[in-house]
Amino acid sequence: MAGSTSSNDRGQWGSSFGFIMAAAGSAVGLGNIWRFPYITGQNGGGAFVFVYILCVVLIGVPLLFNEIGLGRLTGKNPIGAFKETGANKFWMMFGALLAILVSFFVLSYYGVIAGWTIGFIFKTLFNNQTPFADFAAQPGMVIGLFAIFMVITVTIVLGGVSGGIEKASKILMPVLFLLVFVVIARSVTLEGASEGIKYYLTPDFSKINGQTILAALGQAFFSMSIGWGIMITYGSYLPKSNNIIRSGLWVGFLDTGVALLGGLMVFPAVFAFGMSPEAGPALVFNILPQVFSQMPGGNIVGAIFFLLLMVAALTSAISMLEVPASYFIDEKKWSRKKAAWVVAILIFIIGIPSALSFGGSDFFSNMSIPKISGGYTEDGWFGILDYYFGTLFIVVVALSTAVYVGWIMRIDKIIGEIRLGFDFFTRPLVGNISFAILWSFFIKFVCPVMIGLVFLNMLGVFGDSI
Repeated sequence: MAGSTSSNDRGQWGSSFGFIMAAAGSAVGLGNIWRFPYITGQNGGGAFVFVYILCVVLIGVPLLFNEIGLGRLTGKNPIGAFKETGANKFWMMFGALLAILVSFFVLSYYGVIAGWTIGFIFKTLFNNQTPFADFAAQPGMVIGLFAIFMVITVTIVLGGVSGGIEKASKILMPVLFLLVFVVIARSVTLEGASEGIKYYLTPDFSKINGQTILAALGQAFFSMSIGWGIMITYGSYLPKSNNIIRSGLWVGFLDTGVALLGGLMVFPAVFAFGMSPEAGPALVFNILPQVFSQMPGGNIVGAIFFLLLMVAALTSAISMLEVPASYFIDEKKWSRKKAAWVVAILIFIIGIPSALSFGGSDFFSNMSIPKISGGYTEDGWFGILDYYFGTLFIVVVALSTAVYVGWIMRIDKIIGEIRLGFDFFTRPLVGNISFAILWSFFIKFVCPVMIGLVFLNMLGVFGDSI
């Protein structure tokens, strides 16, 4: 029965709408509302937005179908999915195990950022003028907020696939969109906001270069939960009757839509108050509070904005916790309760150094290791995890999964899986060319080449010439 759970607590989505809300919630997170605006600001505004949309349509969506299809084909977590399809140790390491580690370690510092959003809801509401640097350097405060966020996350995951994750996503995602439109309505009506809208929506094609394209691809992977093992895991709970194409397109549309709306929240307000759109990661937590403080009713709008950030972070965090938990449920036959709590506690312990990486501890704040592209990581322990697990390894997993499905396992198995619920997938469109053939071409050739370029750029192969 849809939504029922087996004896090992695996479970299944209760409806297509529930899966779309959960998968879109996974994709929609801080990457859309915190990361997307500052990456856009650093890469030319409207020109970057144009390239980003192309990357989502041509690269992101085909990879989304790929991961969801692999998950539903096997009905397993990433390790189980690769094992079920005959992967050797190489693919198990770089396609499966690394995917689980990405979700595990990213959540350990992502939860810290999410904790900040909880603090900023009240900080902004009550006009607390404490600078961000001082706020982030308070160990007790930051660790406490991190703990609160993790407890909320694990409570939802404990409810199971249908009764916890799906039910929460059906509530949180509509709330998220409502809050987005409230903030946009205030931002775009500010005096001087039109310059920000023009900067954001009018592409200057002269600013598009190789680096712009690679940044857009990297943002697409980060934002759409590609390379995290999340879509494989979520796909494994999907009934065979579900239309993967339709669901995947909805997920891509909602994820991209929130990212684009995130820019409409930020840039009009930034330009209205003469701030720099190229402020980088500090844009949301450092620059925007200054904007809100100068805005009529800004404390209310600011509190709503950070509530929105917290909701977005939560919809992603539950999916990141579910990935490693699903491994223990599937492979070790743990109960959902045991798996969720054990994983959450380990994530919290490993996340404490990240919480101390912004002035709370000189040791963790100043830690640095070499980047494979040269130079050293920044922002202490937090920056080390973000560079390797939040950036580099996501690309490795995305590349490994595309190559594995396209060239190692029989791709016709995934084609057959996608065809369930969508017969038109294999019907000829022009001559003998079908959607299935086009999708196979992208998975075999286009996606690996483009992801490979992103990876080589991270290795510093192109230097500053690209």
